[in-house]
Amino acid sequence: MDQTKQEEEYGYDLFPERNQGEYKKSVFTKTFFTFQHKCQAMLHFAMETSPYAKLLLGAMKNSGCKVFKERHFSCEDCSGTVSGGFDAASSQIVLCQNNIHQQSHMNRVVTHELIHSFDHCRAHVDWFNNLRHLACSEIRAANLSGDCSFINEVSRLNFGLKEHHQECVRGRALRSILAVRKISREEAEKIVDEVFDSCFNDHAPFGRIPHSKEDAKFAYRDYMNKDRYYANL
Repeated sequence: MDQTKQEEEYGYDLFPERNQGEYKKSVFTKTFFTFQHKCQAMLHFAMETSPYAKLLLGAMKNSGCKVFKERHFSCEDCSGTVSGGFDAASSQIVLCQNNIHQQSHMNRVVTHELIHSFDHCRAHVDWFNNLRHLACSEIRAANLSGDCSFINEVSRLNFGLKEHHQECVRGRALRSILAVRKISREEAEKIVDEVFDSCFNDHAPFGRIPHSKEDAKFAYRDYMNKDRYYANL
């Protein structure tokens, strides 16, 4: 496959500082020190205080995939309104410093992308050739990151009653796939439908759907205490 076409199909056009899947800093980004500094500060705060992020970081460490802020995160300028991405070629999370301006938004993006990173660590995910693998991780990320929490949905003026959370997860997973793969909406919907039930019900490493920050705190507490529980059996 032509290299340029391949990169476009994998979504690298959304991250102009990525060249052929490899990390490169542009002169343009270096001139925007304020964006870079703010992004790094919010990332540090998310890693230190967000129960979502802390649980995922702990789970990855226990799985043999310890995350280092300087190595596995990169604040960059991105195209359009995209907030972040997971670059499987470099095992690196991209945070779109020009589009993330609030700590709550940073917390969600970090959590969303860490779920992809966790999936990359624990399973043999074929990100580039198996769309079902990609769809499964996108479903899990939308379901477990707080993207579809009640507060976030109200802020988007999206209201619903029966199975609204499931529909939000389905819709956000679908949009994520269409953003990084050149396929039809019909094909993307079919793939999401095929894997939705099993991937929606996979709550690792949370053990539950963390619908709120309080849910995430309880999940983090349970995760930290699990070894003590098994030690007493």
